[in-house]
Amino acid sequence: MQDIFLSRWARLLTDYCLEVSPGETILIQTNTLAEPLVRVLHNAILFCDAFPVFRIGYPGQTLDFHQYAKDIHLDTIPKAEIEQMRHADAVLRIEAESDLRGLERIKPANLIRHRKAIGQLNAARVGKRWCVTLFPTEGYAKDAGMSLDEFERFVIGAMFLNLDDPWRGWLEIRAMQEKLIDRVKGSRTIRLEAPGTDLTLSVADRIWRNSDGKRNMPSGEIFTSPIENSANGVVRFTIPSSFSGFTVSGVELWFKEGKVIKASAEEGNEYLQNALEIDEGARFLGEIGIGTNYGIHQATKNILFDEKIGGTAHLAIGSSYAECGGVNKSALHWDLILDMRQSGRITVDGTVFQENGKFV
Repeated sequence: MQDIFLSRWARLLTDYCLEVSPGETILIQTNTLAEPLVRVLHNAILFCDAFPVFRIGYPGQTLDFHQYAKDIHLDTIPKAEIEQMRHADAVLRIEAESDLRGLERIKPANLIRHRKAIGQLNAARVGKRWCVTLFPTEGYAKDAGMSLDEFERFVIGAMFLNLDDPWRGWLEIRAMQEKLIDRVKGSRTIRLEAPGTDLTLSVADRIWRNSDGKRNMPSGEIFTSPIENSANGVVRFTIPSSFSGFTVSGVELWFKEGKVIKASAEEGNEYLQNALEIDEGARFLGEIGIGTNYGIHQATKNILFDEKIGGTAHLAIGSSYAECGGVNKSALHWDLILDMRQSGRITVDGTVFQENGKFV
């Protein structure tokens, strides 16, 4: 990636996403594949008179961990790692992987088991500024069906790094999404309809949030947490996703009084069933989101991008957002995506809000 885009990206992360202030400690989690961005980011944080602290692994480290980890490793996060998170003022995770299918050799139950332990890290991060972004690699490009050059251009466009001032693009997204939130604010019932899908849920008295690139870069969605016992019906998720290294596709969930009572997947069904058994809260919805970023025009098998596609909706099973009024607790939060661009409808309190991927 050219230096000009790396420079814009680093400044976008420090100034816009994390709002770095003098004297702060910024924790960056990534691996060596993201070195070009890490180098520029290091200098940008110093320019802000702040302190960069890096936790950098190597490609394939997660696979090595699961191949050699014992029970104590699967169930425990080292105190030093938790304390590092606790003492940071802001946290940035840069996803960068080469072999996205390596974890398919690991038992799904072990992956889910360790995700439960990672909940300790998430608890230490509560109340902090944080952001997740993704550095383009050959692995991500292959998953998306692109060359590396094509995927880099895709990432640049999705983050508005092709603009002299990427901030402008995100401020426009924020303003557009604020108008959408004004339309759903105070509503009670959401209905999703698409082939294989007819699901209703309640968002009464819940708070809608504007995801404008602060926590995810790229972003572009509005979201809230549904009333925990309100979902009824069936939903078929039509966009495959890669979660913890497992490709899962053709997921169907049946809900009764908020709880998943039946679930299946055409691919990755074992992983899905294990995820639903991680704890009691995993069978309830923690989020409903509506994608608004029409600059992300195709699925990539990466949730960070795919859940933001304009004309899609996504539901997350597992933990909900307290900031939205949600109370569901779980070690799981897994976004599953429904493409509504060809044939789909979102209805809010009986009024059509989106038809075939376009806001009415």
